Amino acid sequence: MSKAPAQDGKKKSSEGKVLNVFSHGVLIIWAILVVMPLLWAVMTSFKTDDSILSTPWALPDKLHFENWSRAWSQAHMSEYFLNTIVVVGGSLIGTLLLGSMAAYVLARFDFPGNRFVYYLFIGGMSFPIILALVPLFFVMNNMGLLNTTHGLILVYIAYSLPFTVFFLTAFFRTLPGSVAEAAMLDGASHTRTFFQVMLPMAKPGLISVGIFNFLGQWNQYMLPTVLNSDPDHRVLSQGLVELANSQGYKGDWSGLFAGLVMAMLPVLAAYIVFQRQVVAGLTAGAVK
Repeated sequence: MSKAPAQDGKKKSSEGKVLNVFSHGVLIIWAILVVMPLLWAVMTSFKTDDSILSTPWALPDKLHFENWSRAWSQAHMSEYFLNTIVVVGGSLIGTLLLGSMAAYVLARFDFPGNRFVYYLFIGGMSFPIILALVPLFFVMNNMGLLNTTHGLILVYIAYSLPFTVFFLTAFFRTLPGSVAEAAMLDGASHTRTFFQVMLPMAKPGLISVGIFNFLGQWNQYMLPTVLNSDPDHRVLSQGLVELANSQGYKGDWSGLFAGLVMAMLPVLAAYIVFQRQVVAGLTAGAVK
């Protein structure tokens, strides 16, 4: 009678090992599929145009840093980079500030129309942005915000708010309400309670949703293409397309890959630095 549980335990252990090997194999294959294109792009950015076309998979004979300097100066990637930092930085601050305030009110206060406002934000997540491009263009034009940096910042904020409010509303609901009540009893106002008590407690959620918004806004191409045709205000995604088309049939492939890697580095750096906070923010609401 005692052999049956032992056999069942061995069977489950063997099944667990097989599943573990299979899952690790899938993860390794997925990592290779993701990492290899990135490594190839970095390697190609240090090669000449001739070696890119003749031996695309070979290592560069030497590191041609002039590709990076040419893309940075002659292709105006430095200007596009600065424009992108200004636009994404301003929109990210505005999105997190407005999104956290709206999410806190929706999560903590009951008032007529609470659920209606919440579902309006949810509906904004499902609305295809391509359907709003034409009316958005005319609205921006009538308000004098077309081809301006602050106009693009406002559009990015509006574009990112639905997901931000949806994410942070669920996060604020997991925070203990007793802390806010204690602050109110000590004489703190609603504003002070939010900024000095609840907002610091929501730091993991803010970092997580901030990374997601940063990725989406940094790689955004459709909105700036339609609303920002001024060459002096172009962002990185527009600059890369311009770099690809500027040489016609000749093509500055080495400079293009150098510019591509320049555009990728901030995104990779942000995720590497904040990866622990992203995971903590996504799992914070799992255990209450």
